[in-house]
Amino acid sequence: MNIENTEILHTDVLIIGGGTAGCYAALTVRENSDYKIIIAEKANIKRSGCLAAGVNAINAYIVKGRKPEDYVEYAKKDADNIVREDLLLTMSEGLNRVTAKMEQLGLVILKDENGEYVARGNRNIKINGENMKPLLASAVEALPDVTILNRVNITDYLIEDNEIKGAIGFSIEEQKVYVIRAKKVLCATGGAAGLYRPNNPGFSRHKMWYPPFNTGAGFAMGILGGAEMTTFEMRFIALRCKDTIAPTGTIAQGVGAKQVNALGEVYETKYGLTTSERVYGTVMENLQGRGPCYLRTEGISEEQNESLKKAYLNMAPSQTLKWLESGRKPSEQNVEIEGTEPYIVGGHTASGYWVDTNRQTTINGLYAAGDVAGGCPQKYVTGAMVEGEIAAKHIVQMLDEQAGTSDERSADAALDAKLQAVVDDKITEYTHYLNNPSGMFTTEALEEAMQKVMDNYAGGISTHYQFNAKQLELAKQKIKQLQELLPDVKADDMHELMFVYELRERLVVCLSVIAHLEARKETRWHSFAENLDYPEKSDAWLKYVNSRYEDGEIKIIFRDLVTL
Repeated sequence: MNIENTEILHTDVLIIGGGTAGCYAALTVRENSDYKIIIAEKANIKRSGCLAAGVNAINAYIVKGRKPEDYVEYAKKDADNIVREDLLLTMSEGLNRVTAKMEQLGLVILKDENGEYVARGNRNIKINGENMKPLLASAVEALPDVTILNRVNITDYLIEDNEIKGAIGFSIEEQKVYVIRAKKVLCATGGAAGLYRPNNPGFSRHKMWYPPFNTGAGFAMGILGGAEMTTFEMRFIALRCKDTIAPTGTIAQGVGAKQVNALGEVYETKYGLTTSERVYGTVMENLQGRGPCYLRTEGISEEQNESLKKAYLNMAPSQTLKWLESGRKPSEQNVEIEGTEPYIVGGHTASGYWVDTNRQTTINGLYAAGDVAGGCPQKYVTGAMVEGEIAAKHIVQMLDEQAGTSDERSADAALDAKLQAVVDDKITEYTHYLNNPSGMFTTEALEEAMQKVMDNYAGGISTHYQFNAKQLELAKQKIKQLQELLPDVKADDMHELMFVYELRERLVVCLSVIAHLEARKETRWHSFAENLDYPEKSDAWLKYVNSRYEDGEIKIIFRDLVTL
């Protein structure tokens, strides 16, 4: 199979990833300007990204009686101070604004008899959110001068002198390459799943907490492009309902269920109530022979039974089906819980691009928003929208300021000459995988090997999320060996070519994760980064661990904390 066509497109703004942040950014650009936009999405924006199946609550909202600074303190405490307070505040200030915008677009937000939003805890409000992504996608599809390229997989940035010039990728359905030239680029590709061996094996391996099609593409493109990245060592491990991997917050906050061990003892207060401590406590109770662990739902009311079953239909129907198939209501059986494999994600933890308050990365003209942007944890859906909005407004401002400063046509021609070699090399690489005579390995085999390495040597489920320096060194060696095998993979069509690049992305991110885990010589977040060589927390490590890929190696950079 060969590439039959190369299409060169020009636009003002390229948005890579049509999920929550990408769609909201497109709306914001067009509301504030007439600039042309291309959205490149490897799935279809109607149901792509983390919001694909909907959610049953807005988890980041400033409820009555609270202020944005309160949200900053909550996120800061949960991450044990390793956050960018400036990013958290600018995000928090926009949470209610984007929520109101979604309600205008048709999102159903539950209200009480006084017309007030129904709160769920101190930061959440209840919604009927199954159709949240289609509402957002429909609003984007109605915008003028917005071209949506569904089923197009972007693989690499086009960068010159540390300035973004566009990106290159290919159609998943046609034998076609896209070279997209853009004045500004927003990366909104989400985080990275599938680096570690998951809870469920075989056919069910993609029944996981984070979308399996989020493979760290944006991270990998940024790393390979020389962007500075931050806090990959703050991995995210979700505490979930066993087997279904359904969210536990719906039960814990919805009916006030406590975490209990097999003896019926409440153990959550023993270890702490931050996100990582809830996972750690569950791990330790099991290790010490007091498992399995549960959320205590036995004895809840019939009304609460029905509420839970309905709530999960929005985002995890498998949990409702499990109750129905067992013939036992939540009030008749506690819900067993467990931790997932680790993920790298900037929406719950602080992993991602190092950005300024406008969400611009260290590559000029390249922005990051949502799960791919670092430093700002606990942003969830609404926080991703706010970051898309912030980036979009600054993009418009920069384009306005730069308008008419040079002859764009002649500049493009000169850049095309310099970048043509890069494009030609990339098309040659695509063609190699499509016509590889050896085809010794499948992407699935190498992916399984990668997950086994990360699980065994870089703090996966099988080692109770623990690691030491020797294990990390072995992980690094073995991941590099797998990278060397990648050229021996063959793709039979464009869809399989996407799998090749998803594997490449995951391997690149794995090496960054390993480097960051090794660099932070303390255990600040139990389970998220359980360093057996340094089992205690130290004030000497109240700083960011950042990195930049230089000359084929990951260079670690330490930065001081940024406060308000």
